[in-house]
Amino acid sequence: MKIIDVVCSAGRTGFYFDDQRAIKGGAVADGNAYIGEPKTAGFTSVRQAGESISVMLVLEDGQIAYGDCAAVQYSGAGGRDPLFLAKDFIPVIMNHIKPVLVGREADSFKNLSETVEAINVDGKRLHTAIRYGVTQAILDAVARSTHRMMCEVVADEYGCKVIPEPLSIFTQSGDDRYKNSDKMIIKGAQVLPHALINNVKTKLGEHGELLKEYVAWLRDRVLTLRKDESYMPVFHIDVYGTIGAAFGNDNYKGMADYIAELEQIAKPFHLRIEGPMDVENREGQMLALKALTKELDDRHIDVELVADEWCNTLEDIKYFADNRAGHMIQIKTPDLGGINNTVEAVLYCKKVGIGAYQGGTCNETDRSAQVCVQCAMATRPDQILAKPGMGVDEGYMIVYNEMQRIIALVNAKRS
Repeated sequence: MKIIDVVCSAGRTGFYFDDQRAIKGGAVADGNAYIGEPKTAGFTSVRQAGESISVMLVLEDGQIAYGDCAAVQYSGAGGRDPLFLAKDFIPVIMNHIKPVLVGREADSFKNLSETVEAINVDGKRLHTAIRYGVTQAILDAVARSTHRMMCEVVADEYGCKVIPEPLSIFTQSGDDRYKNSDKMIIKGAQVLPHALINNVKTKLGEHGELLKEYVAWLRDRVLTLRKDESYMPVFHIDVYGTIGAAFGNDNYKGMADYIAELEQIAKPFHLRIEGPMDVENREGQMLALKALTKELDDRHIDVELVADEWCNTLEDIKYFADNRAGHMIQIKTPDLGGINNTVEAVLYCKKVGIGAYQGGTCNETDRSAQVCVQCAMATRPDQILAKPGMGVDEGYMIVYNEMQRIIALVNAKRS
């Protein structure tokens, strides 16, 4: 079935674009805004409304397949593409992607996605957010054309199997790390709370004391609120490089000593620490994370490190995974461009025996979250992110419900 038209609409995301450099540099939270001057190119304020683009592919039988272009909350940081504004990039889609897709058969997700990934404009690849949304729409178009679910298309084209069993969902709290943790515990989230520890002075503590207090509170809160002892969520905390900032990015022993303290405080729950340091470049980040991972392993500290910053593309993920830089890799879906790269990244991590966290950002949309679940149900990562937003309920609902629909439909087909 052919694609006969491409239509775009500007949209909002489930969160905001935040200038990470400005926040790390001391921008002050004021309600839901930040006071301070932006430091990353393209930003007009430290926090501004998140934007998306819905890409709709009209098929010759009248069906409409769609996906949403979206970029991460901290756009322009950690080696990522620049700020993604709809007014700037709708013309790019219409001028450079529409002519390529119109008239093409919607018969292969992999092939069409690779065609989009290969497009260059003025010698540069298309913005990751564009590739992300357009390939979502392509996956939907192939599924509609062939009367399959999107997860079935992925499974068929990549040699996977859709298994009707749930995946672990990781929920993120934003700054409201106390009340939102209650929501997570009540809903039985398997991995929590993210916690947004992105400032040494106000969130980690100059000696790590504030995070230790929070982990102790979280441990006690789960023990208090859980319905029974079978509920044992993983504590996954993103520290945005603040442990390295407080103890020294190359002070592996000091960082490991602190992480070992957190391990003991978290018990009986398992702990993951995402982004322990940020050394501001890809090679340095890989080497630092590799060294700290080895330090923890050599000392039998049972805490998993999760790679995030400077591990953005499919090539980056393979590089970090091959070097054992971390125990788990966040596959931050919008940063990889085409959703086909997310599929390949999850499968590669599983192949080499490193944890696969199919993540993303609070700054996505309901549609991109649904398509990500479809891909995950074919590739089976260790955990998937509840998204978009930081309110917990909405993102968890979208991801959980899409997963349950797939499970029900697969089971119905088998009965």
